[in-house]
Amino acid sequence: MNTVLRRRDFNRLAVSLLALGLSANVSGTSKPNTLLVVGDSLSAEYGIARGTGWVALLDKQLAQDKRPWQVVNASVSGDTTAGGLARLPKLLQQHQPKLVVIELGGNDALRGFPLKTTENNLTQMVAACRRAKAAVLLIGMQVPPNYGQEYVQEFSRMFVRISQQQRTQLVPFLLKGVADAPDPTALFQPDRIHPKAQAHPIILSNVWPVLKSML
Repeated sequence: MNTVLRRRDFNRLAVSLLALGLSANVSGTSKPNTLLVVGDSLSAEYGIARGTGWVALLDKQLAQDKRPWQVVNASVSGDTTAGGLARLPKLLQQHQPKLVVIELGGNDALRGFPLKTTENNLTQMVAACRRAKAAVLLIGMQVPPNYGQEYVQEFSRMFVRISQQQRTQLVPFLLKGVADAPDPTALFQPDRIHPKAQAHPIILSNVWPVLKSML
């Protein structure tokens, strides 16, 4: 009788330990963090094959490094800072990102929007991300010299100023090594605005060192 009871007690103990182990495994399985990219055609793989843009390459880099992050690319070709600001609240609510990469502003310049408007929109986007408890990486851009020296300088300084005031991380120039290459036309599509696929690893190399420190 005692032997039977001891066996029953042992079986109950084994089942309890197994249940505890399964519970620990389940609770220890964490959902990957979300990295949200809100950008324009430079991030939306305009004119190139799907999976060859810098955001897709970033996703592969994270998987290769076995980092628990999933990338959501919410970039839209032709988007402006006003468009990004309008879309952002829903994106933050839907994806609840831990980190947001903002790559906007180039189309504002192409359309001749006032710099103050662009700066206000980007500042509001950063503030919205902060309220959602998401870290922010701001991507800077530069415009061609034909815009005039003063505008070119002010446009570039705008990103630095926002980054300093809002205390975000900054990539000063997304297209470094592409737009300022010895023969930049070789890395651009015929429109001379959108980089070819072979330029996107260079673009990622501009973003990755800063982004890596934030993960």
